[in-house]
Amino acid sequence: MSKIPLLTTYKMGKLHLSHRIVLAPLTRQRSNNYVPQPHAILYYSQRTTNGGLLIAEATVISEIARGYPDTPGIWTKEQVDAWKPIVKAVHDKGGIFFCQIWHVGRVSNDDSQPNGQAPISSTDKPISPQVHNGGMNMTGYSPPRRLRTDEIPLVINDFRLAAKNAIEAGFDGVEIHGAHGYLIDQFLKDQVNDRTDEYGGTLENRCRFALEVVEAVANEIGPDRVGIRLSPYANYNDCGDSNPEKLALYMAESLNKYNILYCHVVEPSMIKGEEKLETPYSLLPMRRAFKGTFMVAGGYGREDGNRAVEENFADLVAYGRLFLANPDLPRRFELNAPLNKYDRSTFYTSDPVVGYTDYPFLHSNAS
Repeated sequence: MSKIPLLTTYKMGKLHLSHRIVLAPLTRQRSNNYVPQPHAILYYSQRTTNGGLLIAEATVISEIARGYPDTPGIWTKEQVDAWKPIVKAVHDKGGIFFCQIWHVGRVSNDDSQPNGQAPISSTDKPISPQVHNGGMNMTGYSPPRRLRTDEIPLVINDFRLAAKNAIEAGFDGVEIHGAHGYLIDQFLKDQVNDRTDEYGGTLENRCRFALEVVEAVANEIGPDRVGIRLSPYANYNDCGDSNPEKLALYMAESLNKYNILYCHVVEPSMIKGEEKLETPYSLLPMRRAFKGTFMVAGGYGREDGNRAVEENFADLVAYGRLFLANPDLPRRFELNAPLNKYDRSTFYTSDPVVGYTDYPFLHSNAS
């Protein structure tokens, strides 16, 4: 059987990938009190192939970066030590493992913050009232506190320390979460960022925080261990931009200065509910501008993923829901085998098995 494009090898910096199918970062809310749990060992190792790339679920960088309950953190020694056996399990199967580092910003409430403080953001504008965000457990969002200019370096340092801790835990690198309306995105997008200092106003100023985070993390662990995820076209958590094309291109070009390993971008055609809105190759200007590895995500299946690689629109394709429900997704794509259907009701529960490690493989003895 000749290999499909998604199953061809790829050299990403110093890393040799055996295929182009990436496990996307997927919040699962199964890390009790922000500490990764042993059941994650099976979850991630199930989805590991020799030479395959996995990106861990969004991982909180500090106590004030929290938003959703039972998401993993990486700011304490206990958390770092808890990640170590999970990372080891992936490495024991030959996998390559990156940790997505995360600050939710205003996508939080007072209950998530130490001493009931207001969550921080680029702004003091709250998110419009809503009970849930994509099914993740959240009881509402508190009005945020606008970060003072002199506080911004402290948050950048939290990202740096989280990256350092990720390497200490054994991860091969980190992905900076700059997407989906969380803190970095709250600086990038003009619908939210209403600052008048050097971190607001012009496009260059709005991108300053993101790029300073990239620089700090790259300086700490090396640019060949750093990726970033962006969603310039998305409007998650009331976080949109008046000119996403210009924002996307500026970020792609600016990132080249830091020589980071990859840029992971979410398509504007992301699945919304069960519907996929087709806008093929809208990320092509970013693809052409960014000089490192270019990864795409956003409701891709087998055929359009193969086409993206074959037509050089992307180097890698990240899969979320399909990989969640099909731990042997690369094998199923190779055989063009039927796929398990995912159960959205079990995405964000505390159950260590159901909807987590109980999705069947093609062969019952696989693990």
